[in-house]
Amino acid sequence: MTPHSEHVEVNGVRLFTRTIGDGPDVVVLHGGPGAHHDYLLPYFDRLATGRRLRYYDQRGGGRSPVDREAPAGWREHVADLDALLALWKLGPTTLLGYSWGGLLALLYAITHPASTGRLGLVSPAAATAADRAEFERRFAERANDARIRAERERLAQSDLKTRDPEVYRRRAFELSVAPYFRDPERARDLTAFRVTGRTQDAVWHSLGDYDIRPQLAALSVPAIVIQGRHDPIPLESGEEIARLLRAPFVVFEHSGHVPYVEETERFVSVLDTFLPRTT
Repeated sequence: MTPHSEHVEVNGVRLFTRTIGDGPDVVVLHGGPGAHHDYLLPYFDRLATGRRLRYYDQRGGGRSPVDREAPAGWREHVADLDALLALWKLGPTTLLGYSWGGLLALLYAITHPASTGRLGLVSPAAATAADRAEFERRFAERANDARIRAERERLAQSDLKTRDPEVYRRRAFELSVAPYFRDPERARDLTAFRVTGRTQDAVWHSLGDYDIRPQLAALSVPAIVIQGRHDPIPLESGEEIARLLRAPFVVFEHSGHVPYVEETERFVSVLDTFLPRTT
């Protein structure tokens, strides 16, 4: 399968889009906020058999930069997604959201329930500001793990930064994301990415002391929630999202926040049975 990429204009911003596969449409929402879709690859592309995956870099991240004056809160992200679905002429649509993208999918479903067909939520960001704060605490604690700290010190004391800057940057990236993994060494298998801090800050600031649980209980949409047992996001958060949506909650016992890397085959198998596809 050969992907097709292009920029499209919606709501006064240019968004980078990438499409692969053929069949029923599934719109993939990356995490961050302020990141880009690349780090979901190549793993998510395994789901393109029998369906069309539509990725895009959300405003203010990756290949969808915006002016510093452009707003980038959660309402703008929801509006962009709605505009893309209209541009693509999609009816009630399957949304496949990872991390922050899972929360974005939920925010979209709350505000546009008639346009939401199905929800696939992978390691969704917390439904409350309190659980998000707990995630940040756990992530910081893991980042201070003796193994990760020792590797950071070893890297800092090496001459790799001058001898091979590219390898140095790759290793620094791996150590920065290692706390997301059950096995920190698996960070080497994640496609590198960058987060635009201004966009990230804008989204969380716009959400404030949020709690979307009451709105989730009012939704009636087929959904599935996937989360790793060792995710720094509290497992109870994903479990509660699933309960409120009356959806199955599938725990990946050998994964942290990145089950598509740590348990790829099961990840593909579980979602392949849930997402629409041609037979």
